[in-house]
Amino acid sequence: MDGDVYVTPRYLAGTPGHGDPGFAPVAHWPHHHLDEGPHQLVVTSPDHRIRIGWAGDDYDLWTISAAPDAVSGPAWTAIVNESTPPELVAALTTALAKDWADGQDRFLAAPSAYWADSVKPLVAAGWKRTGAELGTMELAAADRNAGVYINCSRRDLEDGTQLWAGPPGRGTRAEITFSSRTPSHLIAATAAAFTDPTPAARWRESLHPQLAALAQLAPVVPPRPAVPTPRDLRPRLGVRPPVPVTGIPRWSTATTPSAALPARPAARR
Repeated sequence: MDGDVYVTPRYLAGTPGHGDPGFAPVAHWPHHHLDEGPHQLVVTSPDHRIRIGWAGDDYDLWTISAAPDAVSGPAWTAIVNESTPPELVAALTTALAKDWADGQDRFLAAPSAYWADSVKPLVAAGWKRTGAELGTMELAAADRNAGVYINCSRRDLEDGTQLWAGPPGRGTRAEITFSSRTPSHLIAATAAAFTDPTPAARWRESLHPQLAALAQLAPVVPPRPAVPTPRDLRPRLGVRPPVPVTGIPRWSTATTPSAALPARPAARR
């Protein structure tokens, strides 16, 4: 187990210090290790239209984008900060891998005109609308420790949609920010990860104290070994030494003293 505690809800788990879960859905795609530039690793779709950059030690840890072709500028971009659990990023990379494999270019689809299409999983999970400025929309989880902000029409504010979790501050606030042209189904897939009840495994000593105080922690108990079956035990019994036999071998016609016949009476004359 990669941790000694389970963290629920998973959006309060913070980062484990690596991005393995986020890269797992695209592990079969080309990997480009870079010595220079902001990203230490860039994973691309085979045609290089989808790009997933990992900064390693920057505040904006992930940069994910898609373009019409390999040399075009991105049609949309998602920025993920360093405090975001990679299990949430995995929901986005899983959707991207599926879209690319389908060959229908859904990852370049125009976003829906209705903001609700991007956050259907959150509404279904009971997230409620909170106070928002004119032209914007905000929803919050029941515990108020996660939410989403959508700029619907305000030109004086940054465009796009932001999913967030945790208290403000570096090391505690997770943020996934999508640009305005991001396909709605990709935002919805990422939002669904915020409502997934599956806990995230973390090491207790590396979990930020503020997140630990807000989340529910349960010890990771390794599975108990299976009870051995008689077949499992049979090889352990070993081979018993042969028991010496004092009887007559079946192939022998000789007799032993212990097997002598009684004396025959004398014949009468």
